[in-house]
Amino acid sequence: MLRPDGRKPGSLRPVKITRSYLKYPEGSALITMGDTMVLCTATLEDAVPPFRKGQGWVTAEYAMLPRSTETRLLRETRGRVNARNLEIQRLIGRSLRGVVDFAAMGERTIWLDCDVIQADGGTRTAAVTGSFVALAEAFLFMREREMVERLPLTDYLAAVSVGLLEGEALLDLNYREDAAAAVDLNVIMNGSGGLIEIQGTAEKSAFDREQLDLLLNLASAGIEELVLEQQAALGETAAGLIGAARNGRR
Repeated sequence: MLRPDGRKPGSLRPVKITRSYLKYPEGSALITMGDTMVLCTATLEDAVPPFRKGQGWVTAEYAMLPRSTETRLLRETRGRVNARNLEIQRLIGRSLRGVVDFAAMGERTIWLDCDVIQADGGTRTAAVTGSFVALAEAFLFMREREMVERLPLTDYLAAVSVGLLEGEALLDLNYREDAAAAVDLNVIMNGSGGLIEIQGTAEKSAFDREQLDLLLNLASAGIEELVLEQQAALGETAAGLIGAARNGRR
């Protein structure tokens, strides 16, 4: 099956992650996946919520710019909460917390702000993948200034969408494919291949265990590629530090 943009079923859209995209945040990254573009920033705050005394915290916010889509979206303001945005930002926060060493952070919070500049499907998965780079850069900022003794990460983290369209398993769905898919999954995994979260829905028809395994295997292969992109964006030194942390070397 040749897809509308010419990709093979198991191919990612062209991916580019630009580290240090903005001047002021402790960490930032612009991620593009095909026509989807998400700007991710990491902000360090020397405080934690009351329930996190003695350790760190990582949380996220997500929004779409009004003209990130074909028609204008209402801008989210105080008192008007977008339920979809709230659900996605909780997903991003939960996912990132799955690879953070909170004891190594000290009593500090890192806020990840994910703003969709342009949407063509897969914005939440791109936000997770890009946010990890921004988070890692913020942790590197802390380490360089001797705010932490070790990098507070246990592994890489990336996410991708997969789905069934006309009976075929596809990786990294764009908007047209996502809208037509019979089954749609968002898969978040760490760099060692461990599952962090799966969001899956039978949009048009039920799917069986064999199809689920096929989709998860496809997602795993895509996430391996995304981790390589993260490593390239972060650079050799950062990749070495994260690799050491993942292998239990401090």
